Amino acid sequence: MPKLNTTSVSLAVTPTVVSTLFSHYLNRGPLKERPTAHLSYDEGLHLVKCFLEYASHHTVEELQAFTAQWVPHPQWIKVEDAIVSEAHLKEAARLLQEQLGEDGIRRVGGREWWQWRKDDAPLEAEWIEMKSDAAERKANGGKTSRVMLYIHGGGYFFGSVDEHRYQMQRHARKLKARVFAPRYRLAPQFPFPCGLLDTVAAYLHLLTVQDPKEIVLAGDSAGGGMVMAALCVLRDQGIPLPAGAILISPWVDLTHSFPSVGNPAPMDYIPQYGFHHKPSRSWPPPNEDDAAMLATEADKKRRGKAGKLTTGDLQNKQQDPVATSSNERVTAQDGKTTSAGTVHDPQRFLSVDIDGKTVRLKDQIQLYTTNELLDHPLVSPILQPTLGGLPPLLIMVGGAEILRDEQIYLAHKCANPSKYAPPPEKMDEQGRAQLAKYEPTDVQLQVWDDLCHVAPTLSFTRPAKYMYRSVAQFGAWCLARAQRVGIEIPDDDDISFITTSGSATGDDGETTQEDGQEKKRTKQDHVEKKKQEEERIALEQENKSGAVGKAGDALPPFVNHMVRQRVTRHGVTHPLPKAEELDGCKLKPEEVGVIKAGQVKKWLTAKNLWDTKYAATKAKVYKRIIDDMVAGYHTFPGEQPPPTALAGRRRIGEKSQHKKRVKGLGLAVWSLWGSKHDEATVARGRERKASHAEQPMETTAVSPNDGEGARPFSDIASQAPSTTPLEPPRSPFSNDIATPDSRGRSLSRSRMVYDENQTGETPIDEHTPMDSLMGYRKESEKTAQNLAVPAVGATGKRPFIDGIALPFSINKEAETASMVTLDSAMSPPASRPISPPVDAQSDVQRPGIESFVTAQEELPRMGHGQNGSAPAQVSAEMPIAT
Repeated sequence: MPKLNTTSVSLAVTPTVVSTLFSHYLNRGPLKERPTAHLSYDEGLHLVKCFLEYASHHTVEELQAFTAQWVPHPQWIKVEDAIVSEAHLKEAARLLQEQLGEDGIRRVGGREWWQWRKDDAPLEAEWIEMKSDAAERKANGGKTSRVMLYIHGGGYFFGSVDEHRYQMQRHARKLKARVFAPRYRLAPQFPFPCGLLDTVAAYLHLLTVQDPKEIVLAGDSAGGGMVMAALCVLRDQGIPLPAGAILISPWVDLTHSFPSVGNPAPMDYIPQYGFHHKPSRSWPPPNEDDAAMLATEADKKRRGKAGKLTTGDLQNKQQDPVATSSNERVTAQDGKTTSAGTVHDPQRFLSVDIDGKTVRLKDQIQLYTTNELLDHPLVSPILQPTLGGLPPLLIMVGGAEILRDEQIYLAHKCANPSKYAPPPEKMDEQGRAQLAKYEPTDVQLQVWDDLCHVAPTLSFTRPAKYMYRSVAQFGAWCLARAQRVGIEIPDDDDISFITTSGSATGDDGETTQEDGQEKKRTKQDHVEKKKQEEERIALEQENKSGAVGKAGDALPPFVNHMVRQRVTRHGVTHPLPKAEELDGCKLKPEEVGVIKAGQVKKWLTAKNLWDTKYAATKAKVYKRIIDDMVAGYHTFPGEQPPPTALAGRRRIGEKSQHKKRVKGLGLAVWSLWGSKHDEATVARGRERKASHAEQPMETTAVSPNDGEGARPFSDIASQAPSTTPLEPPRSPFSNDIATPDSRGRSLSRSRMVYDENQTGETPIDEHTPMDSLMGYRKESEKTAQNLAVPAVGATGKRPFIDGIALPFSINKEAETASMVTLDSAMSPPASRPISPPVDAQSDVQRPGIESFVTAQEELPRMGHGQNGSAPAQVSAEMPIAT
């Protein structure tokens, strides 16, 4: 089979892409009302599934190299390299040693081997943010109050920051935050607790430059599981916790003990038989019986007594993977521990009853760690004594993924630790103390109908759009709650759109970028309006069935520490069924963490297929292992790293070669596809800003909040502060109202998230776009006449809200709101009468500048006190100060 590269992957997935295209249109009926009704989602799902299947017939090293290729970032993204210092790595190691305890350290094989790094390389990371946000941050002295520490997924053994950057940059844009992404070490060469050490060290690094209230943690799949484990370490070791955490399809049970893992999952791309790969030096490791055989052959070769060992001989000597395992310590004649020298406790072996027989698994089933550590609370956080005492969590679950049940259970265990505590026989004294000590954790649980594992991976689809919106909303809420300030996040619905792609339902597809041509712009406008109408109808239908809102809305109050939501592919939220109706919550506590026969049978079936197909390859790998044993290994005195750990199988005399990352065309194309939505949004926003810049008038507005006086609308839109005072603005207009373009759409909208009482009730101040003010046209004209306020300009009327004049007029003959220039001059005395309007056809010189009372000045006079009390009734004869 050819190597794993762009060409081979393209040839492998092309038939799947073509067949999916045809089957999509031939099977419209079954696809209806499912995410696969969207062609882009259908294609993306099958493409990822096909890639993972193709990659399984290549070595782990090849997959790691392919997903770690260098990928360029878009020109509107700023990327900076960073290094986590050795001091933070040592402190993180100390914390982990305290958390593991003596028994845990014995089980992982020692204290030092997992701190070793190849070529003594430091822990590298990336800062990712929008260039516009970076410029704003620089103008504010380089500081920011919004940082996201993101741990990428990939089954703990593949993936990279480059591969996931297109997702991280979207989180950065939606939250207006800097994303910090560490390049943590991957299994199986660096198994547990190597990656966890790097994650904790990355957080300690952030604490030196950010307040913990300014940090949110996030991770997907294995990254989500790593975040959960890291939070438990930080909690138990007394390290300040972040403002919150976002877990996207977290993998938190490596024992696969929940029902959904054993059920068919046609709408997911994760292999149900587990991860299997073509044999290599890294994976799979020899089990203990094979290791004993290899040590014997190495000893013979070392003594010069071995004959010529053929591949066939080694194939015949390979042991049964489920026979009774020996517990013999394997060492070379000179006393050096071999790579297979790990001593396992037979009582810790995974055992399961299959067809009436008890089977003990000798072969390692997960790449992240050995079988005896799969039920460790830091490997499978679902088995923690308690998940209380953590910062607020958003847990996003794909309704069709095979890991669904463990994620639902995780959320309920966080919110109700005592109900979902381990059985008494599995709790030690320390666990019982923790259960009594920590309060329940606030959790927003979202179960998305029929979505796959980590659906934001398919960022070009409509469901993913709503998921990114929910992440930004929750992240902003956490930061606002922790900092007790207002947090502004962009709401770019008017410039963020997804065009049709010929799907079965006429729904979404990949995004497109405007080219500036009027014809294409008109077509896109038509598509936009059509899509909005379809969504409006869909929302009305959803409302009839009990819908309560949209994904990304303000968080409703927590009920028993939970916000429980079922979300449709259109982003419409419904109440989630009761816990007792969910399969994930039906599992008895004593069954959690107990591996099931069905999963083991599927794994063994796949393993037999791979062993048969690649028997000759495995034999060649074993011959190399024998040569390595003869040469000897570097060791850590008194320690026994796991069989896969590179720290324990470094051949003496062999120099490691640092491989330079190559540019990945395939990953670049995938990243480009994933970035299309952001590219279209950014490009369209720039176009509208340029369109507005061509207007001859210069518009200014008075800020009612900070008393700075008049400043340009463009400055307000582009230089909005990252934080605002906790007291919500009482004005009917905001100091950062977005200006409309020539077609009347606002350049951008923003939503201010604040939480005054640090409760689940999060009021949202929607900054009113100019388009919405058109609704006040008739009412404002009537109000202006009642208050005897002359019109400003020949065709415009000034709108009023609660008796307060807004600093612009509404052109009643135009289709959009038009702005009236307010020159930045000193306001005339209050006694000065308002000048009459000027006839547009006359040569009469324009009268003096009019001034208007701002909301902040007007509120006390109208009955608004410092406590924000309601205004007094405004008389029709009340004069307007000028």
